[in-house]
Amino acid sequence: MIIYEATKMEFISDVTNELLVERLYESYQNKIGRTSKSEIQSWENSLQRMSNVMQDKEIPDDSAVAIEFKIPNTSKRVDFLVAGHDGTEDHVVIVELKQWSEVEKITSKDALVSTYLGGGNRTVTHPSYQAWSYAALIHDFNQNVQDQHILLNPCAYLHNYRKSENDPLIDPHYTDHLEKAPVFAKGEIQKLRDFIKKYVRFGDRNQLIYQIEHGKIRPSKSLQDSLASMLKGNEEFVLIDEQKVFYEDAFLLALESIKTEKKRGMVIEGGPGTGKSVMAINLLVNLINQELTALYVSKNSAPRNVYASKLKGTIKKTQIDNLFKGSGSFTESEKDEFDVLIIDEAHRLNEKSGLYSNLGENQIKEVIHASKFTIFFIDENQKVTLKDIGSIDLISKYTKELDAELIQGKLVSQFRCDGSDAYIAWLDDVLQIRETANANDRGIDYDFRVCDDPNAMLREIEELNKKNNKSRMLAGYCWEWPTKGRKNTLHKDIELPEHNFEISWNLSDSIWAIEQDSVSEAGCIHTSQGLEFDYVGVIIGPDISCRDGHVVTDYTKRAKTDQSLRGIKKLAKEDLEKAQELADQIIRNTYRTLMTRGMKGCFIFCTDPELNKYFKERLKKSAPYEDLSPKVEVAAEELGKY
Repeated sequence: MIIYEATKMEFISDVTNELLVERLYESYQNKIGRTSKSEIQSWENSLQRMSNVMQDKEIPDDSAVAIEFKIPNTSKRVDFLVAGHDGTEDHVVIVELKQWSEVEKITSKDALVSTYLGGGNRTVTHPSYQAWSYAALIHDFNQNVQDQHILLNPCAYLHNYRKSENDPLIDPHYTDHLEKAPVFAKGEIQKLRDFIKKYVRFGDRNQLIYQIEHGKIRPSKSLQDSLASMLKGNEEFVLIDEQKVFYEDAFLLALESIKTEKKRGMVIEGGPGTGKSVMAINLLVNLINQELTALYVSKNSAPRNVYASKLKGTIKKTQIDNLFKGSGSFTESEKDEFDVLIIDEAHRLNEKSGLYSNLGENQIKEVIHASKFTIFFIDENQKVTLKDIGSIDLISKYTKELDAELIQGKLVSQFRCDGSDAYIAWLDDVLQIRETANANDRGIDYDFRVCDDPNAMLREIEELNKKNNKSRMLAGYCWEWPTKGRKNTLHKDIELPEHNFEISWNLSDSIWAIEQDSVSEAGCIHTSQGLEFDYVGVIIGPDISCRDGHVVTDYTKRAKTDQSLRGIKKLAKEDLEKAQELADQIIRNTYRTLMTRGMKGCFIFCTDPELNKYFKERLKKSAPYEDLSPKVEVAAEELGKY
């Protein structure tokens, strides 16, 4: 999606006649539905500077200009694009605009600098790295860019920054990044013009901006599919912005902890799809390459089993077993036995370990005790059982108790749900987890549908799954999961007789998410948390319903075989209000987690008709612009009338 598109001359005219801010504001309102004029006006200085840059007679009048292009599958936007032809090939110049006036180099970490932002000095990615990383993501995701050989040429323009002798911005430490994306400063307008003219000697012959905006989005890489390649040293995922900052922090802190023998912990907080698991695996791979003893640890076995399955045949089983461990594996570990423990889904950590919860003292304390450097990736809104105790407060408590330094960070860049921060916030508001500013704004690219017929939803998921085996059915744990006599999918566990619908729970607990024939089985929170798919179809059970516009939960509707709420009846006898509050949080978190497993789309069917109706009403309110209506109509035809 692009906020503004014009020829060079139209862009210059809009700036000269002071029309650009108004047009950007109108476009934002139409395409996104939220912004303020003050936010748009904050760009005015930068865009005026780009107007000055473009006022070069040798830059063709019919070259194309675009402002604010959203990178597919992320929440990031490219500031400015110029498209044209060099006489041989099509080119798009990507310009990252910065209003910085000062920079400090950080030579101990790759691609990071310090600058004054938001009232203080902050560590951020070097502008060259940022511009290059955005270009790399566009190339990875946009099929037109690849198929039509559209060449992307990134650079950065710091129009308020004047370079000096021994300038930190162009320090040799950043040479590799500067070669990929040069940086231009105040007084270098002609150099920037020359960079653009090198690639844009003729106008936009092939509607390059249109081709990029409407290019088919390539399937996203999944972590599980890329793991084997990553262990061979290949860079499969580009870390951007705060991901890169926290990765470099964690990597360096790990090395320093080993060298200085100073115990440290780090907490990285982030919602669904912010790249926690990608960062975790990147750290695992690169710390192993430094010959450190590093382990990936999770409470949930599903991601560990999937990763192990994907590595089968590439390395020895003993090596695989030594890479991935359950969170209950450290009850008897010696102090600092491991160099680094990487705790994914840290919110799922328990107090006790063992089959009968009778081992150890506290899993958070145990992993910190067992390693010289412990990094926790956490989202407290994804606690889904009564046993889940993982929290930033407890991590802080035990790092202090064990005399360890604690560093914290927060991820915000969105990569799942088609990069829509708006969808996550909208979902929280709809599920009434928290009130957000996104009551009626779920973004525009994420495919969310409400279905009246679970059979139609299943058919759609099966059809989408034919593309790459990355679509799955999920369900709330409201139907019994028998452990005996389940040898094939002829045994149907989830039955909705009023819709003549039935489906089995997943047969393989370990690798259901990647098995070729498991699309017609339903996964639950325990077999899907920590994993991601392209599309998910979620059956929302009777444990959550809608009454008079209020979303309400009922833990008594959960299956007896579900261990998530084990002990809730006893707690209810002791403190009914507390029991209901805890169960309510877990049920809402469960559906929030299930409904954010899909990278491209989520379809839902609610067993409670009022809840289905409520979701439809919220969905309609969240589609304020015209280009959404065709998708809604198609969804209605395919999956039942709204």
